[in-house]
Amino acid sequence: MMSHRSILLPLLLLSVSCCCCGQDTAPPLVQVNLDSDPRVRWETAMTLFDPAYLRHCAQIIIRQLAPEWVHAIVRRIADELERFIHKDYAEEIRGIAAAIGISVGDGFLLNLSYESSTFCTSIVVQDLNGTIYHSRNMDFGFDECLKNLTIDVEFVKNKEVHYKGTTFFGYVGIWTGQSPYKFTISGNQRTGEGNWWENAIAAILKRGNLVSWLIRDTLNEADDFESAVLKLAKTPLIADVYYIVGGVMPKEGVVITRDRSKPVDIWPLDPLNKQWFLVETNYDHWTTPPPYDHRRTAAIMALNATGQKNINYSTLLKVMSVNPVLNKNTIYT
Repeated sequence: MMSHRSILLPLLLLSVSCCCCGQDTAPPLVQVNLDSDPRVRWETAMTLFDPAYLRHCAQIIIRQLAPEWVHAIVRRIADELERFIHKDYAEEIRGIAAAIGISVGDGFLLNLSYESSTFCTSIVVQDLNGTIYHSRNMDFGFDECLKNLTIDVEFVKNKEVHYKGTTFFGYVGIWTGQSPYKFTISGNQRTGEGNWWENAIAAILKRGNLVSWLIRDTLNEADDFESAVLKLAKTPLIADVYYIVGGVMPKEGVVITRDRSKPVDIWPLDPLNKQWFLVETNYDHWTTPPPYDHRRTAAIMALNATGQKNINYSTLLKVMSVNPVLNKNTIYT
């Protein structure tokens, strides 16, 4: 089974995929034309996949992640999605669902399922020259399906690449993306209070934003690092999350800890005080991770062993490859 490894370098503004150990490969690159009808935007990507396989994977993910009571609610609102979510995203889901051969309700359920279980490691680091690097490992599970469904996407507007992202086909949100020559964003799940699905459905009915769709909105709308941070910090959401943002200037790196209504904490790079990197997994950075999860500790140890003077694309990729930062649930880097 192939796995995908790519790193975001905000200052260089490249989404670079690499092959290593004879096993890793770049995911397919597709373009989505934002000037076209939302229902047909993903048609080019669709040609890469067998609809039967997509239906198979969608049903596995929905069945294992979405409770039965959620199915009933989502299927009832499927015919009027535009009342609850952005019209373009509703239309994109309709188009994808039709192409795959599933109901609109299941198409929306699939998108919600991808929001509910995203365990990742994100790192923002500044080298001695002030260059900002941003890397992430996407950990999810369902690797048999998702490693085959991972795609790099160029979102085109006015015949130019407006922003880029890495996602899974069938999912219109983005957990990993960059706005060229401006900023990069990754999102990591944060466990909030109460039941995730109950909170999410309640928030959707009040027109709260899906976490990954806010990343896409920010990539589309924000003009620079500062405006991106502001939008990510203040927009109401359906769930708690960590947003990790990198810019193109020295010290432009931050971890935003969010609850559904507001920022809980904003943690910036501070190289002058020896805070030249930020590591975020799935726990508040001021707390101690549970004893069974060593990703944060392993990443910090690897970064300190590497040293700020030696940080570059290759050494950061090695950090992301350290066990258990790279683990059996890692879908892409």
